[in-house]
Amino acid sequence: MELFYFVVFGALGAVVAALELSKNSKDRINTSSAFNSFKNNYLVVYSLMMAGDWLQGPYVYYLYSTYGFGKGEIGQLFIAGFGSSMLFGTIVGSLADKQGRRRACVTYCITYILSCITKHSPQYKILMVGRVLGGIATSLLFSAFESWLVAEHNKRGFEQQWLSLTFSKAIFLGNGLVAILAGLFGNVLVDSLSLGPVAPFDAAAIFLAIGMAIILSSWTENFGDPSENKDLLTQFRGAAVAIASDEKIALLGAIQSLFEGSMYTFVFLWTPALSPNDEEIPHGFIFATFMLASMLGSSLASRLMARSSPRVESYMQIVFVISSASLTLPIITNFLVAPSKVKGESISFAGCLQLLGFCTFEACVGIFWPSIMKMRSQYIPEEARSTIMNFFRIPLNIFVCIVLYNVDAFPITVMFGMCSIFLLVASILQRRLMAISDKPSNIHSTKSNIYHFSGRSIHLRFSNNIFSGFFSFFIRDGKLDSNEGKGP
Repeated sequence: MELFYFVVFGALGAVVAALELSKNSKDRINTSSAFNSFKNNYLVVYSLMMAGDWLQGPYVYYLYSTYGFGKGEIGQLFIAGFGSSMLFGTIVGSLADKQGRRRACVTYCITYILSCITKHSPQYKILMVGRVLGGIATSLLFSAFESWLVAEHNKRGFEQQWLSLTFSKAIFLGNGLVAILAGLFGNVLVDSLSLGPVAPFDAAAIFLAIGMAIILSSWTENFGDPSENKDLLTQFRGAAVAIASDEKIALLGAIQSLFEGSMYTFVFLWTPALSPNDEEIPHGFIFATFMLASMLGSSLASRLMARSSPRVESYMQIVFVISSASLTLPIITNFLVAPSKVKGESISFAGCLQLLGFCTFEACVGIFWPSIMKMRSQYIPEEARSTIMNFFRIPLNIFVCIVLYNVDAFPITVMFGMCSIFLLVASILQRRLMAISDKPSNIHSTKSNIYHFSGRSIHLRFSNNIFSGFFSFFIRDGKLDSNEGKGP
């Protein structure tokens, strides 16, 4: 392996270590022993959940190929996973709000374990079922756990600022250290011990089972709005109205979809970008380097969020601009650096430049996750937190499915250019969010910031945020009647 990879990895590791060791009182948040116990319990569970997820990622495509499936069939399996998350994600999110977030977290464990079991079968239909189960599990992973954490944090009366500490540590461990260790552990299982490509999925199931046991034994249940008279359709309607009525929530959803859409597209693009002529690159080591860069970003985020200034809404504008610039490097190098026409060589000079840019992007990803979590905790109402968070994932999953279906239709530079534009738009929307973040929500309610229930009717007031005009509605039995100008 070339010295360049070790230099980049070592430099990132040194920076991360320096950031963590150099934290002073301004970079740390003073907390209580009760909170530390609560935080550590959550971090253990979250790390186990992410270990179960990260162990599978590097070997899904490889496992399908060993079963003899071609690129087209594998692409269909991947689309099924994202499509399942899109179709069922909002449903399971709403059920989590109504039936309980702890129960939803246990459901995530069971669903993902079943998905892992299906990987033992080479039959296409069974593998397709596994992808559908995996898509449902992904929706729960990115909504139920955060919803449980925020609700439980508030229920126990901990300070709101302490949430940012849990968020940053969760990303530092779950999306950084655990990802690196999972990649190395999976490599040992598959290559060193020669247990085959299904071994990481079995290991993932074990970690998920351990995490589920901790949840069952130590977590208490919390709910969004457990009203018995509120059916699933009413929950969807309430969540959709909340997004449409509050510009801050709508902007947050658009920002999240734009960034995550670019991030998931990057996952498919970085390998062909670094090896356009089949250059020999250490995929596992590069993946570990990306995760180390993500740890660097989460370490920076923890420092930023520990202080009152700059605010999250402010510095994220800069993060989006930097991430956009980093993904333009493949386009720039394509014009400025003559491509090599010799196949099978080591990474090119253009590839080295792109790798540095990709590490910068991953650092931005590390800043993004805890920062978006903090903003969601501030702006998304508790009653429909999981439902709204999964609403945000609908455009994301549609976008990823389209990209997967057309991945060979456009040059790689066009794909990177599209992601760069999306990130610039996210920066513009973030600037708008910053401008209105101090304004109170105009959604009128006697119970929460979303809706007020009275029998089977929901009174909703729309303000002039995204949509022009000012009007009020009564929704009765699914029918919409205008009552402009009337009070609640």
